[in-house]
Amino acid sequence: MTSFGLSSAQDVFGLRRRAQQAAAALALDHQDQVRLATALSELGRERLGSLDLRVSFDLDTTDRPASLVVTFDWSVGPPPAPETVDLARKLVQVRHQADSGANRVVITQPLPSDGAGAAERRTRLAEALRDGTPSTEADDLRARTQDLIATLEETRAQREELRRVNEELEETNRGVLALYSELTQELETTNSGVLALHSELEDKRHQLQEAGEAKTRFWTNVSHELRTPVNSVVALSTLLLAPSSPPLTEEQREQINLVASSGHTLLSLVNDLLDVAKAEAGHLDIHPRPVDLRLLVAHLGGLLRSGYDHDRVTLVTPGLEQQPTLVTDETLLVRILRNLLSNALKFTERGEVRLDIAVDPEPSPHAVLFTVTDTGIGIPPDELGRVFEAFYQVRGPHQNGRPGTGLGLPYARTLAELLGGSLTLTSTVGVGTRVRVRLPDLGLRPLKEPDIEGSGHAR
Repeated sequence: MTSFGLSSAQDVFGLRRRAQQAAAALALDHQDQVRLATALSELGRERLGSLDLRVSFDLDTTDRPASLVVTFDWSVGPPPAPETVDLARKLVQVRHQADSGANRVVITQPLPSDGAGAAERRTRLAEALRDGTPSTEADDLRARTQDLIATLEETRAQREELRRVNEELEETNRGVLALYSELTQELETTNSGVLALHSELEDKRHQLQEAGEAKTRFWTNVSHELRTPVNSVVALSTLLLAPSSPPLTEEQREQINLVASSGHTLLSLVNDLLDVAKAEAGHLDIHPRPVDLRLLVAHLGGLLRSGYDHDRVTLVTPGLEQQPTLVTDETLLVRILRNLLSNALKFTERGEVRLDIAVDPEPSPHAVLFTVTDTGIGIPPDELGRVFEAFYQVRGPHQNGRPGTGLGLPYARTLAELLGGSLTLTSTVGVGTRVRVRLPDLGLRPLKEPDIEGSGHAR
């Protein structure tokens, strides 16, 4: 810190010169130099006559940015005139303190960042304040005049720059207005096109909706009309095979069994088509009730037991000791799992097809996970996005001797979503496929976690 006394007008003239030199040494611009020097000069002149009047210069590096702190101290004297303090405050930061008979005015000037450290700045400040050459009133007047001239020059340069910027802004505004007009016209043209496209899309939507309704009506009518003759074929085949019917030769019995099997297959397909049509039309009713999953698993095992090669493929189902409780439509759940298990058995030549049942680990909403995993041929990655399209089948040698309609997966997913759940599929060629069905508990009751992990029985 550097300090010196103020007792005469010459000291005030010197204070102005030193303040401007210190500001220049600390990298303040010319305007800030003039502001600081003017404020200190006015405060120093106003304080002349106060007892023990001293002024000190110091650096405050505790905050960011660092600041130059100039302090006026005196022991006896009137407080600073308000108009002088107000004038100084227009130029710099001023704070007046008065306590225990001591008076102080503190001026703070933030410093720009010039890359110098605190020690280097203190050295510059000390060197700038070391000049003790006395100044006269003429020197002070000359310095004020030079500052005024420099300020006027800077003001004139700023005014010229402002005029140039205004001209550029006017030119830019003209360009913006022209661009705005052009964009407005383009937007109007685009809006007209969008409106026309929207109208066309709306027409297409109506056409697609009508086509979808027509397809649903077609499926429903065809399925309904096919059901009666197919039922007749199945019923007549059953009658012919009944023990009370006239005896048949072995060949006749084999042929009638083939007719009955084909009739049952066709009836199942017709029922599936009818259900798909109802589901898409929103006419498939849901009848939720508590499902005994143990009986459901046993029922599925009985249905599928005779439809695959037991020597090469093993059907594994969960143990029947304990299963989670679930409220849903049991008929639709059976259809979902039957389709998934049939698909897995159909396209698995060796290994196993596994059904796992577990409570969804997510606490809310309560749901049950049904996972069907097989060691079959798998699905190519580029076909995964299409296997849920109605009637689409992945073509290849695996289709030989495995008739199908391509409705199994789409039908299962439709029913799962109808029950408020979801169906996801992952597959790797040559490794197998995993299908996971998540069904919420429609009774909104907490599910009991069963201890079925890792348990399974071959079917």
